[in-house]
Amino acid sequence: MGNKTEMSISQDLEQELTRLVGTQSPTSVTVSEVSGLSLQVDFVAVDSMSCSFTEIQLFVPSLQNAAFDSLKKWAEQLSQRITYLLENIGPLEFDPDAGEVLIRSTPPSQLASGTQYFEVILSSKASGAFSLKRYRSVKGQPGRDPVEITVTHEVLLKLTDDLIATIPTGTP
Repeated sequence: MGNKTEMSISQDLEQELTRLVGTQSPTSVTVSEVSGLSLQVDFVAVDSMSCSFTEIQLFVPSLQNAAFDSLKKWAEQLSQRITYLLENIGPLEFDPDAGEVLIRSTPPSQLASGTQYFEVILSSKASGAFSLKRYRSVKGQPGRDPVEITVTHEVLLKLTDDLIATIPTGTP
């Protein structure tokens, strides 16, 4: 076949999902391609239609030490494209010194007990990375707790494709 296309990561992930059906314990899966792009999903459970995970990370070597504008561009494109999660997401904080962009649910889901929200961190440090987690904060209690993200296989694969499709190219 020669060159692997961007679809290969989601195809590999789809195969892993099929293999993991019935899993009810924490399982970390990593799929990668020849360019060095690597996706890691920390699954909690997988059934035939859906899956729950605590975090999804995409490592993007081409974004290591990239210009901050590249991260901003990625944040904006991701936020416009990923409109099918429980809440819309949007860039919240830009930290050029740390080489990070923080994206959160806009607005978070309001529950009787507090709020729940997605949090995405884009980083140009280390190996260049995307991280998606979900948190819950309880009214009257300091801090926040991670919460599982449950989506259909189809949504996870679409999310994977959208993450990869929006990676800025031509970074200095």
